[in-house]
Amino acid sequence: MTNFLGQHWLIEGYHCDARLLSDPKAMETILKKTAEIMGATIVTSTFHHFSPLGVSGVVVIQESHLTIHTWPEYAYAAVDIFTCGEIDMEAGVTYLKKALAAEELKIIKIQRGNLDKKLTNKV
Repeated sequence: MTNFLGQHWLIEGYHCDARLLSDPKAMETILKKTAEIMGATIVTSTFHHFSPLGVSGVVVIQESHLTIHTWPEYAYAAVDIFTCGEIDMEAGVTYLKKALAAEELKIIKIQRGNLDKKLTNKV
């Protein structure tokens, strides 16, 4: 069995609610709620609204981070969730799909930091 430092989920939301994707406060609320539902510990967050459209933001969690980049004009959202802790990723993604009103989510799951590669401490 292979051991990893963390997991990284790349999530693409298609046919989302474009009005929500244009609202940085809504995106921050949704990502924070996603983190809470997963059982993550929120450290801080920052979100930016682009002119005329789009939002980028990050929620830093004790276990790592959640990020979002939106393209309201395409009703599309790109979300990354990276964690090195034990959190309920599935519950978070289920909530995220509903909150974004996404018709479809595509998820790529990546294991990060393969400990079988005998990572060494260089400190």
